[in-house]
Amino acid sequence: SEEDMYRDAEEIERERVLLCGTSSSEYKLSIAPEMDIMEYCRKEWRGNTPVAKRMRKGYEAVAQKFASIRRVRGDNYCAFRATLFQALSQATQLPSWLQSEDFTMLPENLLSKYDWIKKWQLKQKLSRNMGEISDEIKDCLILLRKKWKNISEIKGPIEKQEACDKLFKNEEEEYSLYEALKFLMLNTAIELYNDDKNGRRVPVFSWLLFARDTSRNPCQLMHNHLNHIGHSGGLEQVEMFLLAYALQYTIQVYRLYKYSTDEFITLYPNDPEEDWPVVTLITEDDRHYNIPVRMCQETML
Repeated sequence: SEEDMYRDAEEIERERVLLCGTSSSEYKLSIAPEMDIMEYCRKEWRGNTPVAKRMRKGYEAVAQKFASIRRVRGDNYCAFRATLFQALSQATQLPSWLQSEDFTMLPENLLSKYDWIKKWQLKQKLSRNMGEISDEIKDCLILLRKKWKNISEIKGPIEKQEACDKLFKNEEEEYSLYEALKFLMLNTAIELYNDDKNGRRVPVFSWLLFARDTSRNPCQLMHNHLNHIGHSGGLEQVEMFLLAYALQYTIQVYRLYKYSTDEFITLYPNDPEEDWPVVTLITEDDRHYNIPVRMCQETML
């Protein structure tokens, strides 16, 4: 597995024990079983430092809405993992953008227009030619549509959860889904960049995305950011907006270190479309994301 570049070795090892117990054969487990959210908080934040006190207050606020937490494996895919797991867990239908006939032609269409996409880094390796990378990404997109369709058609909540758990124990399929998400983010970035250049209205985060010295255009975004997600880095804040737009989901995040500020509950995007479904995540530091489960009451945006 990729080492988490954000956290120290002791924290990573602590998570391995939490996720996997003593069995090395279970190390690949991506989403830990449910745990009472306040019990989890008490284990993680025992001290009396200002930070610990703030975290406990934050968890207490989350516990007003959710009863349990599921810890997410801490490599640099955790934002993808938490978001996709939540989206699939509550999926009841295939999103319209996944139903499009042109969906699986996306790699071929983009590569025909943008030669630089052949430098896409796929699963930690550079593909040899355009045809190969187009086919591999197409396979990832087909897998995403297939899994989303299959899980959304499961009616029983227990059976649906079991199907999600099974999918996120299959490492090869899981990482293929993340490649699909990254490519959808690139496609969305290209659309936003072109819209802005053509004088169309774009969301504010798009200006911020392309205002960075490292991502002045989609090519730089791919080279300096998207190619590194999952390998040497996770998603930055502005890229959480891009992920939300690519999936057409509102990502609601309890940012525990921001407790008692206006940013404690942050929405990506902050002006969501009314018909976009909502997924909820928890973060202590904007780097690692976990999943709150078992809603106690209706959560209203």
